Amino acid sequence: MMTHGNVLATVSAVMTIVPGLGSKDVYLAYLPLAHILELAAENLIPAVGGIIGYGTPLTLTDTSNKIKRGTKGDATVLSPTVMAAVPAILDRVRDGVRKKVDAKGGLAKKLFDLAYSRRLSAINGSWFGAWGLEKFLWDFLVFKKVRAVLGGRIRFLLSGGAPLSADTQRFINICLGAPIGQGYGLTETCAGATFSEVDDTSIGRVGSPLPCSFVKLVDWPEGGYLISDSPMPRGEIVVGGPSVTLGYFKNEEKTKEVYKKVDERGMRWFYTGDVGQFHADGCLEIIDRKKDIVKLQHGEYVSLGKVEAALSISPYVDNIMLHADPFHSYCVALVVASQHAVEDWASKQGVAFTDFAELCEKEETIKEVLSSLVQIGKKARLEKFEIPAKIKLLSTPWTPESGLVTAALKIKREAIRKAFSEDLAKLYT
Repeated sequence: MMTHGNVLATVSAVMTIVPGLGSKDVYLAYLPLAHILELAAENLIPAVGGIIGYGTPLTLTDTSNKIKRGTKGDATVLSPTVMAAVPAILDRVRDGVRKKVDAKGGLAKKLFDLAYSRRLSAINGSWFGAWGLEKFLWDFLVFKKVRAVLGGRIRFLLSGGAPLSADTQRFINICLGAPIGQGYGLTETCAGATFSEVDDTSIGRVGSPLPCSFVKLVDWPEGGYLISDSPMPRGEIVVGGPSVTLGYFKNEEKTKEVYKKVDERGMRWFYTGDVGQFHADGCLEIIDRKKDIVKLQHGEYVSLGKVEAALSISPYVDNIMLHADPFHSYCVALVVASQHAVEDWASKQGVAFTDFAELCEKEETIKEVLSSLVQIGKKARLEKFEIPAKIKLLSTPWTPESGLVTAALKIKREAIRKAFSEDLAKLYT
């Protein structure tokens, strides 16, 4: 149950964080209003006198699925200055650009790779990276074309709803030339909790508490997270303040479970179920989720969401769900294959196939995708037991219409487990 006061608390807080937000800004709205991030954004923009243009995820760019070849996508027509995005959308933008670059090959690809590596060195703090005139040169020669994908005027991006991979964050910083404000919040806190500063280029953090929010950590001994941990306090994230909603409609039992009683200071707290740690500068980092942690047969703990976020950057992966059975010592995964990347690999390797579904069943295809996941897992410093030992490759995308992902493209774990129960069982035989 959300009040108008909850919405205003978040909107007024974000207005103090995003620099120069005003009547000259154009916002491209394409996420469903059922997503709290979009609801907050579409209240924020009119509050500052800005313009809203409406699109859809399937018509966002000139190369989107529902855009007729040769016609323009929503971003090209509207030329927005501000956008909100969930990581799944930003991952698609990144993959789309990389596919175009790889398809061109030759000098164009070499120039892109050189420009990207030079700017990456600079963003990572190296004085030997591309700064000043060289930065301007690469922006003009290479990245100007990339920025045209989202209309060419983006000056600020807000990402929320799920963890954003370090690879995607850096890609957007460099190629779009715009800062990404990473926020953390839930529907129960009306999207309000934390928000990163516009000049914070660090990876994996979600900023400090918003002016409308109070954020603290509480011990979770069962998971091994304590506020007395060193070098940083760790624990379950708890949020208080005027953005915290009233509770769940006609569900008093669930409300009492996570909305705790008012403390001695008159503060009512919402227990998020997320696990975080506070850095010395007051910024929060999400490191786990209580419900996503599974204990394997030999006592190792696997954080499903953390592993999925790390492995999703594989070019072969359109979507992924990690599955861990407590009665076994290894994990498995359902992988929705990226059709363009897998078919491109098959054509280069001379693998014959009649359709994409058949290609996903081939042993050599499964081996190639699994090898990619293993390499990325090692690079992300995942433990061996966290990397899936077996995978099932799927050819059909998970969409909100199929009931396997939410409107914000988050996976519905239980629905997927039920739909693919036989496949998951076979992976453990």
